[in-house]
Amino acid sequence: MRTRMFAAATVALAALSLTACGGNDDGVRDEGASKPSAADSGSGAGSGTEPTSDRTRTTGSGGSTGAAGSTGSGGSTGSGGAASDQGADSDPDAPGNRVPCTAANTSVTAAPVTRPLNHMLITVTNTGSTMCDLPGRPILKFEGAQSVPPVIEESKPQAVTSLKPGAKGYAAAILLAGDGSGGASRQVNSLEVGFEGSDDFAEATLPAEGVHIDSSLRVTYWQSDSASALN
Repeated sequence: MRTRMFAAATVALAALSLTACGGNDDGVRDEGASKPSAADSGSGAGSGTEPTSDRTRTTGSGGSTGAAGSTGSGGSTGSGGAASDQGADSDPDAPGNRVPCTAANTSVTAAPVTRPLNHMLITVTNTGSTMCDLPGRPILKFEGAQSVPPVIEESKPQAVTSLKPGAKGYAAAILLAGDGSGGASRQVNSLEVGFEGSDDFAEATLPAEGVHIDSSLRVTYWQSDSASALN
């Protein structure tokens, strides 16, 4: 009997001991839960700071993106198109950069040809460093002449003849009428050639024996080739 009572008391004590231990475990878990909760609130405050920093950095990078955009404005190198236009303006052959052909930037020769009969070929060479334009016809002043010969309108070219440095232009003078309709001829030994738009004349050397002209004397417009001048 005493033994059973002791055993029962032992069991009761063991049960009480287990209950006390279980209560202590729950308490530890509660305290543990409250600690992480506090850390969370602390980290929450920290995370509140981080996004602000992130937003600041993002704005900054956005600014740099804007700068990249301005790099795009480097596409304003498209203004290199203006440089291209400027390059075109510096082209010596561009119409705006040409000068008139005058006695100052050319040399002139004149020589009779065998065919067609009674024709003389006038050749002008651009001796300058810039392209020059030959508008109209040569203005011929033969020795002792009272007037300049008229131009043959049918010889007018479709465009003004232009000469690059060293290039040549041509015109022809019909010295005599083949049928004698020009009246009596006379010999001349000198010739000066002028250019439309200029008051200066260039000396053109004639053959030593000179040439003969009559009142039918006429001249063609300036041409870019001798065949067109003599036709």
